[in-house]
Amino acid sequence: MRLLFLLFIGLPIIEMWLLIEVGAVIGALPTIAMVVTTALIGAALLKQQGIETLTRAQQRLNSGQVPATEILEGLMLAVGGALLLTPGFVTDAVGFVCLIAPLRRMLIAGLIKRGVMQVQMNQFHTGASPFSADPQGFSGGPNAGVHREPGDGQSQDSVIIEGEYKKEE
Repeated sequence: MRLLFLLFIGLPIIEMWLLIEVGAVIGALPTIAMVVTTALIGAALLKQQGIETLTRAQQRLNSGQVPATEILEGLMLAVGGALLLTPGFVTDAVGFVCLIAPLRRMLIAGLIKRGVMQVQMNQFHTGASPFSADPQGFSGGPNAGVHREPGDGQSQDSVIIEGEYKKEE
């Protein structure tokens, strides 16, 4: 709760103070030009990195892999883009860290290592669709098509999600 308070109250105060200090040294118009320039550069970087991440995610999906890393990178890109559109130098610095690929990957690896974010890579097992004719009947509930291995309790490792897919060209 204190962290949120500091983010929503403290960060804007720091940003305003820093903008005033920089404006006093280089002038108001150059300061405004710097803020607008970082937003434009950030938008261009966001577009480029977003397309690259989306392409990698599509390639992983096409090869039957879960694009977990690309999903986390997409989240970081969204956060970085929002921070770069927010006027201020501190948010711009954090936003650029989120948008520059090597820095973003190091940040994600550090967050995963600290346990802030968790990635669980499971393989998909294809089989009958939960919407197809099922000899046991269609439950229609949230666990339709999800089967657990017998005798293993609620272990995550034993979950099999059945489904069908069709490759569209």
